[in-house]
Amino acid sequence: MLGAAWSADGATLVTTTADEKTVRLWDVATRTPIGAPLTGHTGWVGSATWSPDGRTLATTSADGTVRLWDRNTLRQVGRPFTGHTDDVESVAWSPDGTKLVTGSDDRSVQLWDVATHQQLGTSLIGHTGKVWTVVWSPDGKSIATASEDKTVRLWDPATHRQVGQLSVADAGSRASDMWSVVWSPDGTKLATGSDDKTVRLWNAATRQQIGEPFTGHTGAVWTVVWSPDGRMLASGGNDKTVRLWDVATHRQLGPPLTGHTNWVRCVAWSPDGRTIATAGDDTTARLWSVQ
Repeated sequence: MLGAAWSADGATLVTTTADEKTVRLWDVATRTPIGAPLTGHTGWVGSATWSPDGRTLATTSADGTVRLWDRNTLRQVGRPFTGHTDDVESVAWSPDGTKLVTGSDDRSVQLWDVATHQQLGTSLIGHTGKVWTVVWSPDGKSIATASEDKTVRLWDPATHRQVGQLSVADAGSRASDMWSVVWSPDGTKLATGSDDKTVRLWNAATRQQIGEPFTGHTGAVWTVVWSPDGRMLASGGNDKTVRLWDVATHRQLGPPLTGHTNWVRCVAWSPDGRTIATAGDDTTARLWSVQ
């Protein structure tokens, strides 16, 4: 499985797959499917994310489209968002739920109007490699994108202009593909996962690294996510493990979470902070209790 995302109430988990080209919803309490799989994509489905109000799901695919789905009816909402010329890797909602941002293998980042399904202005151009992750800042004033071109870039969604850039090379390390980027809940920091097996914290305003890297993974870090209270990070990667980190000390909390038999592609924290969902290339999604 490639993706996992919690509903705002924590009752539903959505997972995406590469082999079936489908999206599935699960009842977290019973671990059983909700309705039939969502079908329509014609390529693998990479990521999924819920709208801020929890009513709509957005999904990305290798078919070059983004699609919206109604949570209650499990039906597609409107026509697909088309415009990218290659696989769409990631999608994120603006905090007010009126816009989407997408990142693609075509190296572009695009903004969309949710109501009309039309692209907003020109593409955000600058990356020279595939764009793996896109995330909107909590205040809606910035977008961060992570790419195989070894950079994370910051953009102003109002002007479509790049306003900053960071990379592990800027912190004195070997340049590495940046797989994942995520904003802290208060919007003052960024966390990244990269090919150099590290998780790093950055000051969002100065673009400077905060403290030492989080080390422990023995393979590339595909995904990193903040706990809802901002005190912890969870990361997953090619070493088939999930690791928890104390943000204040940069130290690993307890032993790695093991069980996946292939790469961990996605980690998602439940809204109440008590459970982590993970999705991996071993075709499973798993739930973990966080103490």
